[in-house]
Amino acid sequence: MTVALPSLALSLLCLLQAGAEIPAQPDFDAEKFAGMWHVTATASNCSIFLKMKDGMKSSITTISFTPEGDLAMKLVWPLLDKCQKIELLFQQSGQAGHYLGRSAQEKRDLLVMETDYSHYAIVHEAHRSETEPSTTLQLLTREQDVGPQVLQKFMELIPTVGLTKDMLAILPKSGECLEGSG
Repeated sequence: MTVALPSLALSLLCLLQAGAEIPAQPDFDAEKFAGMWHVTATASNCSIFLKMKDGMKSSITTISFTPEGDLAMKLVWPLLDKCQKIELLFQQSGQAGHYLGRSAQEKRDLLVMETDYSHYAIVHEAHRSETEPSTTLQLLTREQDVGPQVLQKFMELIPTVGLTKDMLAILPKSGECLEGSG
């Protein structure tokens, strides 16, 4: 009985962490959130991100909402010799600030954890796939510059979503790919 107790406690701790709810922005306002954002910092346990993070630069994401309330995201980021573009559509989940992306191979949960709408936003994404599930936390800013208080707040949230500081990339400013962001 005493040998099983530590493993039972560890199992319960893992279950509690897995079931922990990530908080959403209270009274989320999609209209205020829409527009252009710079991705200025990212923390993720995605193996592709971890391999590329040291060479990445700040990218642009433009967020809009469909008449149905779904979130449309256009990402543009500089690669070696070109601007990579991708478009994603997330359906509203029923909870303000929480959106779901689904395809045959994967599921994505996107949650706006915190924003002041005019300067910064912290966005959490859980990517569930059969091959490699991952968690990503992004700091979005309206300008490429990020204040130290906002960056500190972002860094304090990293361990709360199961990530570590070595998974963090503070992305250097980039003047590339700005024309394709609108």
